[in-house]
Amino acid sequence: MKKNLLAAAVALAALTACNQQQAAETEAAPAVQLYAMECGRISFPDTTAFADDGSFDGVARDFVDPCYLIRHPDGDLIWDLGFPDQLARSPDGMRIEALNAQVTMPVTLASQLAQLDLTPADIEFISVSHSHTDHMGNAGLFASTATWIVDPDERAHAFRDAARADAQSWPLIAPLENAETRLIESDAYDVFGDGSVKIFQAPGHTPGHTVLLVQLPNAGAVLLTGDMYHLAESRDRQTVPRFNVDRAQTLASMQRVEEIGHAANARVIRQHVQEDFDSLPRFPEALN
Repeated sequence: MKKNLLAAAVALAALTACNQQQAAETEAAPAVQLYAMECGRISFPDTTAFADDGSFDGVARDFVDPCYLIRHPDGDLIWDLGFPDQLARSPDGMRIEALNAQVTMPVTLASQLAQLDLTPADIEFISVSHSHTDHMGNAGLFASTATWIVDPDERAHAFRDAARADAQSWPLIAPLENAETRLIESDAYDVFGDGSVKIFQAPGHTPGHTVLLVQLPNAGAVLLTGDMYHLAESRDRQTVPRFNVDRAQTLASMQRVEEIGHAANARVIRQHVQEDFDSLPRFPEALN
């Protein structure tokens, strides 16, 4: 009898310890977190190109160029890859003649990841709002190890003949041509299958431009809008950049993005607007 009681007590203690361990592991499991990282700065003496109605003719503006790390229990996603880290080696940065702009890189993406004890090889997924250089510059850091999630129209646009002929940008994008790839075949792509991180198609700026909606446990929804809006005024004025591939698509996507944000009661982040970037926790702090 005593042996039976002792065995039962041991079994109960083992079960209790197991349950406590499982509870501790559940409590320690990371919730979804959003990190805003600086991946370059762009100085425009004239932002004429960003409105085809003349709204910004002669207006000077400095842009921030963010990358975002979304940490999820099932993997890490980097959204937008900024300018290439090698720009940090040049204090004067790089001149973009086509836009009459100067780009600088105060801090590298790789060094920011290192502050979280991460390397590029630790990142499971990458995705970009679109394939312009300021969003694709660090593709080479991740192409051999991460899965690239991309709209099929954007992938085709990134690898078109004209892109291949661009001696400045093509070497930065080319590593992704043979990367492991998942195509966004529908209006909304659920990255982790639980509704917490969704990519939405929003074409017009480029053929396969996308936006990202992140549901955070404490802060609620955050909508990262890529290049739907470049300047602080762009969202209210619904301005369309002169270099967008389709004006009508752009305006339709702007309406769609506003509907997505409203439905989710989301904080809307305009990609290159300093005040929006500054409203997020300063790296390496996270929004969660």
